[in-house]
Amino acid sequence: MTTLIWGVLPYVAVVLLVVGTIWRYRYDKFGWTTRSSQVYESKLLNIASPVFHYGILFVLVGHLVGLFIPMSWTENVGVSEHTYHLFSLIGGTFAGVLTVLGIFMLLFRRRFKAPVFRATTRNDKLMYLVLLAAIVLGMVAKLTHSSGNGYNYRETIGPWSRSLFTLSPDIDLMHGVPVLYQIHAVVGMSLIALVPFTRLVHMFSAPVQYLFRPYVVYRSRDQRRLAARPERRGWERTGS
Repeated sequence: MTTLIWGVLPYVAVVLLVVGTIWRYRYDKFGWTTRSSQVYESKLLNIASPVFHYGILFVLVGHLVGLFIPMSWTENVGVSEHTYHLFSLIGGTFAGVLTVLGIFMLLFRRRFKAPVFRATTRNDKLMYLVLLAAIVLGMVAKLTHSSGNGYNYRETIGPWSRSLFTLSPDIDLMHGVPVLYQIHAVVGMSLIALVPFTRLVHMFSAPVQYLFRPYVVYRSRDQRRLAARPERRGWERTGS
């Protein structure tokens, strides 16, 4: 069972993520969307959506730093384990609370705004359930093992995560990991596998190109020139 969970399940999740995303893009391009419900209600959405998206972005960055930056690297730049633990505890809790707050606001909107509720699918409900479980379990695990320097997952879960990229997962590192962290990891892998089959797939269509596109130049119209031109019916030639 240990080999199955920590040596096989991560690759199953990644395969489902990659293959599912390719399949979705190839056969469901018109469904590749957040299925926005802003047309039904926008006032609450304009608050809940930024709260959720900023929160989940902070959570993602925190996981990337915690799992894929070795402890020796932070120590070499003068960040002690105690300092890292405090930063992770405070920052992670803030990000988690922000994300959960955003999710609850979105859920409230979906449940009590009738047009939005009617547009909610079973996939949406499953996605919200797994996403909320992953965030809450991560916060509970962190806060439960927060005394002193807390549980140092960078000596176990972090190296295990990095070993997956060498195709030789070190499953022995996961022995002795607190149960709450193990459950959080399993739910997290389940969420990764679900991404292509839910509205979360839109994360791969983030408009990053907008950061690099040229400026759109707007020029005012010469009112004097327009006033001197006689009115004409129909289309005018370009450049006239």
